[in-house]
Amino acid sequence: MTARARLDLPAEVVEIATTLEAAGHETWCVGGALRDAHFGTVPDDVDLATSATPDQVQSLFRHTVPVGIKFGTVGVLDRHRRLHEVTTFRHDVQTDGRHAVVAYGASLEDDLARRDFTINAMAYHPLRGEWRDPFGGAADLERRVIRAVGNPADRFREDYLRILRAIRFAARLDFSIDPATWSAAMAEAGGLDRLSAERVRDEWFRSLETAQSLERMIRLWHDVGAARQWMAGLVTHSPFPPGPIEPRDPVALTAALVADPVGTLGRLKASGAEIERVGRIVAGPRIPESGDERVVRRWLAAVGPAADDLILLDRWRTGRPGWVTPIVSVIRSRRDPLTRSDLAVSGADLIAAGIGPGPHLGRVLAELLDAVLDDPGSNRREVLLARARRVP
Repeated sequence: MTARARLDLPAEVVEIATTLEAAGHETWCVGGALRDAHFGTVPDDVDLATSATPDQVQSLFRHTVPVGIKFGTVGVLDRHRRLHEVTTFRHDVQTDGRHAVVAYGASLEDDLARRDFTINAMAYHPLRGEWRDPFGGAADLERRVIRAVGNPADRFREDYLRILRAIRFAARLDFSIDPATWSAAMAEAGGLDRLSAERVRDEWFRSLETAQSLERMIRLWHDVGAARQWMAGLVTHSPFPPGPIEPRDPVALTAALVADPVGTLGRLKASGAEIERVGRIVAGPRIPESGDERVVRRWLAAVGPAADDLILLDRWRTGRPGWVTPIVSVIRSRRDPLTRSDLAVSGADLIAAGIGPGPHLGRVLAELLDAVLDDPGSNRREVLLARARRVP
C-alpha cells in the first residue's frame, strides 16, 4: 500500500460516512485498519473520526450504542447489526498519565496529533479516496519503525500505557523502535506504576496474542522496566523452541512465562475463572510419561480441566504435537469414567444400600473411582455396589 492507494472499504463504512458527510460533518477513516492495510489486510473493522458531536451522531442513526460516550465514541450499528465506532475529533485538555480530559471542536489534524505513534496517525477519506499523513506514518511503515507522534516524552506522559503499546507493536510487526522514542520510553517508564492493573493486563494479553517473537517481547518488557514493576518473575528468555506458538492463549502463556502466574494474574485483576485456571495448570503434573491407558486415565482424573492446557504447554515446550492427544481422545470418546460424578452409583445410592454417611462413604467412593480408572468396564451399578460392601 502507498499513501496514494485507494482502499476497498466495506460498503457499510462508506454508508455511515456518506450519512455524516451529507449532514455537513467531515468524516475520515482512522486507526489500525489503515496501518494494517499497508501489509495487504483488507480493512474490515474500520474506525471513523468525525467533526460531528456524539449527540449529532446519535441523532443521525437509528441504532447506536454509547460504547465510549464520555470520550466521544458512539457505536453505530449497520444493517447487519455490526458495530462501527465513530469518534468526534478531539484534543487533550489535561492528562495525568492514565486518563485524559478531552474537548471537542478540534480539527482532523488536532485529532491525529493526540495519537500515539505515526503509523496510527494517518487518515483516509472514504468518499474522496484522499489520504492525510501529517506525521509521516506511511514512511515509517516502509522503514518498519515505531515512532511517537511529536515529542515522545510528551506522548508517554499523556498515557504511560503507550510505553507497553510501543513494545506490542514492535513485537507484533517486527519493527524497530525509533531511538528517540525508546529513550523517552526508558526515561518515563517510572510512570508505569500509575496505570490501572486492568489496562496493564489487557496490554499484556494482547502482546502475548500478537507478538511474532515472544523472545523479543519479553526482552523489551525487561529492558524498559515493565517486568520489574508489573511482571515479577517473568522469564528472561522464551522457554519455547523456534516456531509458531499456536493457539495464542494468554492465560496458558502466562503460566509458562511467569514464576508465580497465580499471584501475577491476581495483581493484574484477572477474572476469577482465569486465576482458577492458571492455578490448575500450576498444580497439575505435566503429561504422563507412559502411554498406557490406565496411566493416562489417572492423569486425566488428577488434572481435571487443566488437561488440555497441560497438553498445549507440552507441545509449545517440545515443538512437537502431543503424543498423548490421541490416547486422550480415545478415552474421552468412550466416555471412560474419570470423576466420582461419572460413577454408575452416587453417594445417595450407597447410603440407600446401607453404607452410612461420613468419612467412610468418602473412602468407598474413592476406592470405587480407583477401581474404574483401572477398569472402566467395571463401572456398572451392580458391580460397584458389590465392591462397595467389601470396603472395610
